[in-house]
Amino acid sequence: MSVKDKYDKETVTELKKIFGFKNNLQTPRIGRVVINVGTGKFLKDANTVKEIFDSMQLIAGQRPVQTKAKKSIAGFKIREGLEVGVKVTLRGKRKWDFIERLVATAIPRIKDFQGIKESAVDTNGNFNLGIKEHVIFPEILPENVKTIFSLQVNIVTTAKNHKEGLELFKALKFPIKTKE
Repeated sequence: MSVKDKYDKETVTELKKIFGFKNNLQTPRIGRVVINVGTGKFLKDANTVKEIFDSMQLIAGQRPVQTKAKKSIAGFKIREGLEVGVKVTLRGKRKWDFIERLVATAIPRIKDFQGIKESAVDTNGNFNLGIKEHVIFPEILPENVKTIFSLQVNIVTTAKNHKEGLELFKALKFPIKTKE
């Protein structure tokens, strides 16, 4: 059963019971998934930036966008308009496919993984996860990788608070460790 089917058939009814919602549309939903990579330290090396761009395209399944600096920061040697990152926003079927790959294959491949902290879900119910090595994704072949980079995964939800967001991700079988 895919994550989308699980959400539609089981998670919605489970969340309705937990929070006492009367309508399916009151339950928290996943709006979009945003994947970011900062390329600031590779500004001088165009080949590395291209490799990051290509890897992001493989991971996300769609073409990423290069992000530009909004303002100049002398301490980081960044000028306004300089391309300092790569991001992808996933919606619809690609969003659900990415979440399924993240939970089922990528997260279990993290070295010394102890579970995701509850603090990964912010006060607005959105999920934020920093991944140190992009090679945990099955689409990336480690023997072809020249540069290992980290990335940030943000899953934006319609949850109104931390508790709703946390229950949504627990119901979707995210490996969140409980406080003991």
